[in-house]
Amino acid sequence: MTEIDTADTAEEPFERTAQESLRAPLDALGTGAYVVDQQGRVIAVNARAEQLLLRSARELLGHDAHDLLHRTRHGEPVPRTGCVMRSAFLSGQTAQGTAEWFARGDGFLLPVSWLVTSYDVGDPEDGTLVLFHTSADADAPRGRTGSAAEPLPELERLALLAETTTQLTSTLDVDEALRRLLGLVVPRLADWAVIDQITERDEVWRTSVVHAENGVLVHRDDLQGPMPPVPEDSPMPLSRALRGVASTLTGPETYRGVPDSGLAVAQRRLFEETGMHSAAIAPIRGLREVLGALTLGRAERPEGFAPADLALLEDITRRAGLALDNARLYQRQRKVAETMQRHLLPQLPCLPGLGMTARYLPAPDASQVGGDWYDVFTLADGDTALAVGDVVGHDLDAAAGMAQLRNMLRAYAWSQKEPPSRILEWLDEAMTRLTDVPMATTVFARTALGDDGLWTLSWTNAGHPPPLLVTREGLTEYLTEGHGPLLGIRTGRQRSDGTVVLPPESTLLLYTDGLVESPGHSLDEGLDRLRRHAAALAHRSLESFADQLLERTRPADNEDDVAVLALRTPGVV
Repeated sequence: MTEIDTADTAEEPFERTAQESLRAPLDALGTGAYVVDQQGRVIAVNARAEQLLLRSARELLGHDAHDLLHRTRHGEPVPRTGCVMRSAFLSGQTAQGTAEWFARGDGFLLPVSWLVTSYDVGDPEDGTLVLFHTSADADAPRGRTGSAAEPLPELERLALLAETTTQLTSTLDVDEALRRLLGLVVPRLADWAVIDQITERDEVWRTSVVHAENGVLVHRDDLQGPMPPVPEDSPMPLSRALRGVASTLTGPETYRGVPDSGLAVAQRRLFEETGMHSAAIAPIRGLREVLGALTLGRAERPEGFAPADLALLEDITRRAGLALDNARLYQRQRKVAETMQRHLLPQLPCLPGLGMTARYLPAPDASQVGGDWYDVFTLADGDTALAVGDVVGHDLDAAAGMAQLRNMLRAYAWSQKEPPSRILEWLDEAMTRLTDVPMATTVFARTALGDDGLWTLSWTNAGHPPPLLVTREGLTEYLTEGHGPLLGIRTGRQRSDGTVVLPPESTLLLYTDGLVESPGHSLDEGLDRLRRHAAALAHRSLESFADQLLERTRPADNEDDVAVLALRTPGVV
């Protein structure tokens, strides 16, 4: 028997991260499971695998699974070139086998049946999931007998459930989760799949009726849409499922009698239109309520569903319910955050002669709030103050800091008739003493209407991207004067101001760095892109200018929120 050194080894950071994030879904599988990276090293393992192999996770993580575990029936290492399992996970293919042996921690051999399939580990490189259990007879291969009517073999069932867990828990979008759910069950388990959702207003909506045509899921839009209410005491299968009572095997004969509700009428039409001769229906339950029901139907394949299929369907809908519950909770939080952001960002004042519009786009992976902000308000002397800024971060803490900073800036600007540079000097000093905001950038400006009918802009810049001035003819100029250090640095250097007369029908653009910065590209590239598109859009109405500019210039891989404030001067009277 070849001895394997199982001495403690230091785990790589990614292995620790993978083990922490994947342990729970692997433990839920109920059979031995571990995940390997593309080099075949173990990066995650569940408790059942530790039990069967008599090895702790620490003894497995970071080791080459083939060298550590794979043995012949005589206990000799399996040659790498002749190992079917290793070839499968190196090629990224799904494969299964029996009559194999793993080396246990106590030196004895464990006869196993196994299945390997690709697995999303949240890393740029996909991993491979290995499922295994002990074989009652290692010399007797086990698998499908060829009868399509039989339920899935245990390893295929576990692989499907593992894929379901991975696919559904890796998105927080309800529609995307449902789309993935449909792709998992059709055509693998059924010819048709139907999802009925219970909305937050306690209404039933048939969101999906799909079947596979040439490997593509096709929606039957005519069978989708609002559904009648769920009767409280109906014994019909869909009614029971939507009340969370039970899962049921059913068929068209169940709905051929006198319908007891509008829901039964809709179900009879479903069977007639799809040609389903057998169906399995299971509730989709969240933690606190029933979220809907999943119906699988068979029309083309002749065999009907069996009780074992119903058990598998319940396992799938249980996972789907948890995923949908999380997705719905996330969407509720986003709606609350949207409301908060709308109240944090101001309504623009109406200024005679000046056109003005603003846009705010949250970071894609944040909670609809962030540290980017804009502000416009009338000062005590009749001038108009403009500001755009960015507090470090794009989360609720950044949003709270942004609100503090904006309110302090308003107070200083209103109470003190001083140049913008002096206002920011006071703000910088107060920010470091009175708030938890570590750093921030901003452009603060004043506009004043002169006796000649032209508007004058004076501004100062604290580490922020420069404002862009675009004339009606498409000439552009970045206003680079008045540039100083960002807020929170406290260099002691005096800030300066810039001044410019805004030409008639010109557009002044204030924006945050999310509009011009993206990974892998320089700031100069982003500024040049913004300049070119702003020039091309100079003749558009101000609203169209702002919309099109965001659509054209915001980087596709943008990971930050974006605030834009656009001001347009009137023409010559």
